[in-house]
Amino acid sequence: MNWIANVVPPKVRSLLRRETPENLWVKCPESGELVFHKDLEANLFVVPGSGYHMRFAAKARLDNLFDDAAYEEIATPEVPLDPLKFRDVKRYTDRLKEYRAKTEAQDAVKLAFGKLEGMNLVVAVQDFDFLGGSLGMAAGEAIVTGMMTAIERRTPFIIFTASGGARMQEGIFSLMQMPRTTIAVQRLRAAKLPYIVVLTNPTTGGVTASYAMLGDVHVAEPGAVIGFAGARVIEQTIRERLPEGFQRAEYLQAHGMIDMVVHRHDMRATLARLCALLTQTPPAARAA
Repeated sequence: MNWIANVVPPKVRSLLRRETPENLWVKCPESGELVFHKDLEANLFVVPGSGYHMRFAAKARLDNLFDDAAYEEIATPEVPLDPLKFRDVKRYTDRLKEYRAKTEAQDAVKLAFGKLEGMNLVVAVQDFDFLGGSLGMAAGEAIVTGMMTAIERRTPFIIFTASGGARMQEGIFSLMQMPRTTIAVQRLRAAKLPYIVVLTNPTTGGVTASYAMLGDVHVAEPGAVIGFAGARVIEQTIRERLPEGFQRAEYLQAHGMIDMVVHRHDMRATLARLCALLTQTPPAARAA
C-alpha cells in the first residue's frame, strides 16, 4: 500500500513531492564533478575544478564575444529543404522541424555583425546542437554569405567551428559545400581581410577538410577533438596504437597543426588582439 498516494491529503502530497529540475546539476564528463548549473553558466560553461570546456550555445557565445552583447544577426538565403527526399527512421523534413523547434535556429550556422573592442567584425558560429553541427546546403550558404558580408563591409571574419562533418541526408549537395566554402575563403584572402578559425569540440569530417583548416590563424579551445576520421577508424586502418592525446587541441598545437590553444575566459581578448594585429589597427583607433 502506497500511503503517500492513498492516505495523505492532496495538498500535503504536493509538498512532499517537490520535483527537482533535471538540469539543476551538471556532471563533468572528464572528472565526474557535479557543478550547479547557474555556477557553470556564470563560468562560461567551463567546469571550475577540471577546466573542462563544455558545449557553449551559439547565442551565449555571441553575447560573450561582442561589446555589450550587441550585434546584428545576418539573414541567410533560403535553400531547398529536402533535395533528395531523404528518409531513414523518419523524414528529413520532420527531423529539421524537430531541431528547429529544439534550438530556435533555422540551421547549424548563425551569423552576426557587431563590434569587438570597437572593431567591426563578422562572426559565424556553428551550433553542434543542430544535427551535430553538420554541414549541409543551408550551413554552407550561411558561411559563404558571412564571408561575402565581411568582404562588403571590409571587416575580419571569425568562425567558431563545431561539427561532426557533412550532412548525410543531403548527399552530394552537402559535399559540394566543401569547395564552395573554400572558394569563399580564397575571395576573403584576395580582399586581404583576416580569416580566423576557432576550433571547438568537436571539429571533424568534411568541415576539418575544408574551411576549418584554411584560416590565417587557427585557435582552439582546450581539449577540443579536431580531426578528419575518428581515432578508432584510424587505428583499425593502420593497425597501430595512436599516441596519447591524439587529435586533441594540445597535441595538434605541439605538432604544428594549429597556432594556439586559448582558454574560453581569454578568448575574447585574444581575438581582439589578433584582429587588431592583422588589420594594423592601433589602440587609439579602436578606442575612437
